[in-house]
Amino acid sequence: MRVLVVEDDPGIAQGLRLTLGQHGWAVDCVDGLEPAWAALRVEPFDAVLLDLGLPDGDGASLLQRLRQAPAGGHPDPATPVLIMTARDQVASRITGLDMGADDYLGKPFDAHELAARLRAVCRRAVGRPQPLLRHGTLALDPATRQVRRDGQLVELSTREYGLLLTLLQASPRVLSRQQIEASLYSFDQALESNAIEVHVHHLRKKLGDGLIQTMRGVGYFIPEDTRR
Repeated sequence: MRVLVVEDDPGIAQGLRLTLGQHGWAVDCVDGLEPAWAALRVEPFDAVLLDLGLPDGDGASLLQRLRQAPAGGHPDPATPVLIMTARDQVASRITGLDMGADDYLGKPFDAHELAARLRAVCRRAVGRPQPLLRHGTLALDPATRQVRRDGQLVELSTREYGLLLTLLQASPRVLSRQQIEASLYSFDQALESNAIEVHVHHLRKKLGDGLIQTMRGVGYFIPEDTRR
């Protein structure tokens, strides 16, 4: 899961990078409206954390611009946006939500609550009411980042977990390697050419060969769960 943090305070931005990274998110941080828009035009993000008081304008203008973008491209107007700001008056919250924000969190906030709210807005964005992702005997809990197969805990690395989550959320769509990379890695993270293939190999060893399928020349997918 990948999040864009739009925050001009370096200390807060770095704290969010570390905290959300510990929760399994790939995090990109920008400090203004224009770099945020440039990032949204280049890569898909699962969510945006948006501060309102920015050096080059009000974050609300970025929210409006995003919601008015054409569907089917970059940026995606349906991208979940969580406003985080010291403007915690009721009127400010109402305005932000009516402008298209998915949630509103006043500063200061608890990091665990922020992570939970992010999971919730992303879950709603894909129309998934249940917190657990299930596929056959496999269960993934985004809150605890635990994966169980037949009730038994399966130990996964951070990248393996992220890849499994990405494929489960997209199932049964096929994702290219580039789409998977965009979901798992921020702009400043180094990426080896065969990293995705290595993670898929490790997941197949831990979860069985039948879960993750390859469409040659296209990418990877988890087929539809016909046992539901």
